[in-house]
Amino acid sequence: MKVYVSVDMEGVSGLTDPEEMHAGGRGYERGCELMTADANAVVAGSFEAGASAVIVNDAHGSTKNLRVDLLDARASLIRGPGKPMRMAQGLSADFEAACFAGYHARAGVQHGVLNHTWMGKEIHNLYLNEEVCGETRLVAGFAGFLGVPVALVTGDEAVCEEARDVLGDVETVAVKKGIDRFAAELLPPSVSQALIREAAARALNRLSDFRPYEVTPPFTLGVEWNSTAIAAACALIPGIRQVGPRHTEFTTDDYRDIMGLLGIFAMLAGQVACGSGAYG
Repeated sequence: MKVYVSVDMEGVSGLTDPEEMHAGGRGYERGCELMTADANAVVAGSFEAGASAVIVNDAHGSTKNLRVDLLDARASLIRGPGKPMRMAQGLSADFEAACFAGYHARAGVQHGVLNHTWMGKEIHNLYLNEEVCGETRLVAGFAGFLGVPVALVTGDEAVCEEARDVLGDVETVAVKKGIDRFAAELLPPSVSQALIREAAARALNRLSDFRPYEVTPPFTLGVEWNSTAIAAACALIPGIRQVGPRHTEFTTDDYRDIMGLLGIFAMLAGQVACGSGAYG
């Protein structure tokens, strides 16, 4: 049994501060250790359930956050920028299950700790076939395109609820309860990681209960940007339609195009925003 693990950071045990998410910020190095510990909990539970191989993908920001020197030696790690499939890099049809660790609620979800969708402030909302879409739905859609079911989602209470709304009876572990976007009631990491390990094993032991999350093609990605300038810049990409002052759309029959395009959007939108000072 091959298991794929995509690890984000905002939903990791013990973290609430944006500085903990970025290199050079207060607490970032400790944040990387906690992120790796949550990943290791999924890896350990996977092997307890009989996994033959576990691939871990660093899916946060720079994608250079997970500590390979602290990673469970039975797993292998995908890290570094320039990954075409971004948060789902390395996922293929020969995996029996996908697990999402450290995930967070989509943009605008009340009490979602560090809630956002794909980018921190540049995107107000993402839509997949006209349905509002967070990162859980987005990556689950790619997994479903490949025929791989999602078995486990960990993060705050809000993303666990989001995951159940999208995926049904998926295993979830809430490691924190949001008070506001930057405040939460936290479980001690040792407690939450034990729960993650148990849930990963439990999920994979009932893998037959899960079905791939399938989105009906063609796939239309809609983006509501925070800026007319970003929308106009992204609309210059061939195949992108600008359907409103701050809205773009793209349609394809290949879900891989969606994942790849979002990576290009992030680079382009980030450049427009960062070069705009207070107006970004």
